[in-house]
Amino acid sequence: MNEILIGKGEKPVHLLARYGNRHGLVAGATGTGKTISLLVLAEGFSRLGVPVFMADVKGDAAGIAFAGTSNEKIRQRVLQIGIEGYTHEASPVLFWDLYGKTGHPVRATISELGPTLLGRILELNDTQTGVLEIAFKLADDRGLLLLDLDDLRALLGFVAENHKQISAQYGLISTQSVSAIQRGLLSLEREGGKAFFGEPALELGDLMRTDLSGRGIVNILVADQLVLKPRLYSSFLLWLLSELFENLPEVGDLDKPRLVFFFDEAHLLFGDAPPALLQRVEQAVRLIRSKGVGVYFCSQFPDDVPGDILGLLGNRIQHALRAYTPRDQKAVRTAAETFVANPKLNVARVISELGVGEALVSTLQEKGIPMPVERALICPPRCRMGALTPEERAAVLARSPLAGKYNSPVNRESAYEILSRRVVPEEKQVPQTGQAQTEPRSEGSSPLGDLLWGTKRRQGMVETLAKQAARTVGSQIGRQILRGVLGGIFGKSKR
Repeated sequence: MNEILIGKGEKPVHLLARYGNRHGLVAGATGTGKTISLLVLAEGFSRLGVPVFMADVKGDAAGIAFAGTSNEKIRQRVLQIGIEGYTHEASPVLFWDLYGKTGHPVRATISELGPTLLGRILELNDTQTGVLEIAFKLADDRGLLLLDLDDLRALLGFVAENHKQISAQYGLISTQSVSAIQRGLLSLEREGGKAFFGEPALELGDLMRTDLSGRGIVNILVADQLVLKPRLYSSFLLWLLSELFENLPEVGDLDKPRLVFFFDEAHLLFGDAPPALLQRVEQAVRLIRSKGVGVYFCSQFPDDVPGDILGLLGNRIQHALRAYTPRDQKAVRTAAETFVANPKLNVARVISELGVGEALVSTLQEKGIPMPVERALICPPRCRMGALTPEERAAVLARSPLAGKYNSPVNRESAYEILSRRVVPEEKQVPQTGQAQTEPRSEGSSPLGDLLWGTKRRQGMVETLAKQAARTVGSQIGRQILRGVLGGIFGKSKR
């Protein structure tokens, strides 16, 4: 078996396994059957032994974990298409969840995400992102591990306290920019993003597994809540694509992909991405093919995907578009122009006439040549077409081969612990000095004595002045001593 049956028009339409890494697009208006096409592709790749990663935005893609049930519409569609050996069956599934509630927790370290994507998640401007890049560079130079949000907060506090010295070496840093980054971290934590950062970090090998029968495991990211945080959702998927691109070895063209990656709601990925980020995504999509990874985007309109990336997508499934507005009419023209013409079809007209479960399909055939577009009935999936109950989802998690590996977070020594050890001794020194200065306190109860030495409920003038002097000495001399110690540790003198 070296192909996936997608549907049938005048003839059966297949996606050849050896061109599965040439990427693809599934597009169409809401309710036209895009999820069904995604399930058919995911099942097909799994049956070929290819692992799949897909985001479940609406909750209905999880049904791939259970076998479907027959009804009259499905039996009729199977007969129309002529599917041989059609049986209802489940696919092996792993659930993942950035929040760690209904799937294995997905974690990445702050260092792995990097300042560019982190700046996008925090909605920073260019100046603030530049300050974040300086903070990352400082951490690298001083050997400070950035694993979770506590580490980044501690580092930003250190940067704010020493911004003059750091500015002289790395570039101008304003405390206002540091404060803006800290506010962004607070907002991210309030939205539940804190659980995403830390260890144990996701191992890419766990996304590229097969079960004992040789079927590829379908990795489903639970995203019904995550999609409500578009920047976190899109940045996570872009980070994962970047990690695959940077870490997988070159393998050239294989008989079938090593992994197929589905990006649902693609417009969230590109809607407000800066040009530098778009260029990085285009480079990854262009080159990751030679690493055996196929990338498939799913969105309502084809032009949700930038033109440079759209031109790289060789396998197309276009469901109906309703041309109610000028925006819709433009999208119809764009979709029609991206297909190889079929003299028997007026593509621009047919796109608006397609029914639910129908699509215009064009895939790469022999020698990588795209076939003329074909109007096709899409195959019914073999799995359940619907959501799972909490009990069914729990049962899938209970039999997961990764149960226990990611469930408990690990907090090893990193930037937060190192910087805390350097700051705490300095803070403890101040009250001890102040206390030593105020020991000879008078026991008199006269008004003048109370004014000078204070009472049990109120400080006197002598104690107040002594504490103020201690703070001044501690903040000036103490910091100079601390910097001298840090300079000795890192081998750099501080002047």
